Amino acid sequence: MTAEAGSNDGIEHPSDDRQRPYSCTECGERFRWKRSLTVHRKHHIEEYLYLCNQCEKRFLSRYDLYYHMNIHASKYMCTECGECCRSSYDLAVHRRSHTGEKPFECSVCGKRFTKSNNLSQHGRIHSGEKPYKCPVCDRAFSQTGSLNTHMRVHTGDKPYKCSVCDSSFRQSYDLQYHRSHVHSNRRPYGCDYCGKLFKTSKVLKRHERIHTGAKPYSCRHCSDCFTWPVQLKQHLLKSHNERS
Repeated sequence: MTAEAGSNDGIEHPSDDRQRPYSCTECGERFRWKRSLTVHRKHHIEEYLYLCNQCEKRFLSRYDLYYHMNIHASKYMCTECGECCRSSYDLAVHRRSHTGEKPFECSVCGKRFTKSNNLSQHGRIHSGEKPYKCPVCDRAFSQTGSLNTHMRVHTGDKPYKCSVCDSSFRQSYDLQYHRSHVHSNRRPYGCDYCGKLFKTSKVLKRHERIHTGAKPYSCRHCSDCFTWPVQLKQHLLKSHNERS
């Protein structure tokens, strides 16, 4: 848990990323508070000691567990979508997903972010810095979050579980997308040709091929093209004796 996660005012200042005097000797990540650095170091030795008695997730510190319990208590709930956050700061940041507010702008490319630390991590893209290396396959990343997500490819871990069905996901975004499109009755995407409604733009685009005759799947052996991937698969097997 960082000091930001425990903030009471939910306000983030652009100068925050320049006020991190405590540096981790293992990975170089910097922190504003010595306590935050102490908690971070436990990531390198995997001391997940604190267990949630409601969902059995484990945490590196009692502070992380304390703020996590606010999610179960629905203490900081978004009035727009019902998402429960662990602190007032997290709720304030989450609300930006509804308002579209991104107050932190990259001075190099102009890309904007909802959080100052995301902007700081983004800056590594321009410098080419990738200090976080995967111990399994040696891939390197500019952000710790990207490394943590990548590690789930090796571990098979899918910590984000749907409360409605048995589906689970590697990333929180995938779970949010799943909830809003699979378990929602909303069908905001309408076909311009026949008016049929769909839950996702991806499904709509596939449907529109019926009207447009588009054939985006082309054979690498000949000039034949197909509307659906299953048609290409059948063609490869029948005409070129190739199993995909």
